[in-house]
Amino acid sequence: MTHAGLEDVRQGIRRAALAAGRDPAAIHLIAVTKTFGAADIEPVIAEGQLMFAENRVQEAKAKWPGLKSSHPDLKLHLIGPLQSNKAADVVALFDAIHTVDRSKIAGALAKEMQIQQRFPQLFVQVNTGREEQKAGVTPEKADHFITDCREKLKLEISGLMCIPPFAEDPEPHFQLLAGIAKRNSITELSMGMSGDYAAAIACGATFVRVGSAIFGSRPARPPAA
Repeated sequence: MTHAGLEDVRQGIRRAALAAGRDPAAIHLIAVTKTFGAADIEPVIAEGQLMFAENRVQEAKAKWPGLKSSHPDLKLHLIGPLQSNKAADVVALFDAIHTVDRSKIAGALAKEMQIQQRFPQLFVQVNTGREEQKAGVTPEKADHFITDCREKLKLEISGLMCIPPFAEDPEPHFQLLAGIAKRNSITELSMGMSGDYAAAIACGATFVRVGSAIFGSRPARPPAA
């Protein structure tokens, strides 16, 4: 049985890519599973979806070791805030980290990656809307931060991520992120969610993070581990 939400999003990505003159295969769908349990995730895995994301490290630790053990090809991305004291857990569990935004976090990740000899893909989060309550390096400081990560910490920064302000047109934010990426020779762009992934694809997104359009409304609280 085809998973309707997943199929709709896959077709939407294909349409958006073709409309933008892009190869649909160049855009990777990340299914965002925060607050959803294994029973919700397994049918999506059965349809061939292998890339997933969580916002909270503790929730991911409770849910994903078993799923990854059963499905060794799965890739897990962290798209929520990261604290430096969780660096060891994050490097051990996640295959990509989208929320590198402070020197303390970058340093903790660099240290843990060497200790564990495990090297997740790293994205710098840029606060394109300069929102005080939101994580991310400001656009004005992004170039310097990326250079420090690369030169001082020897980290490979392969992507940038942003979350545009809720009430604003997302397109200028996607274009801003794409510009920062271009001048820093960064090829991966993590941008676009359920409501705006088509606009993100038009602006060059290579990863889109989609949850509710696949899984439906979120439960009121995370499922029990």
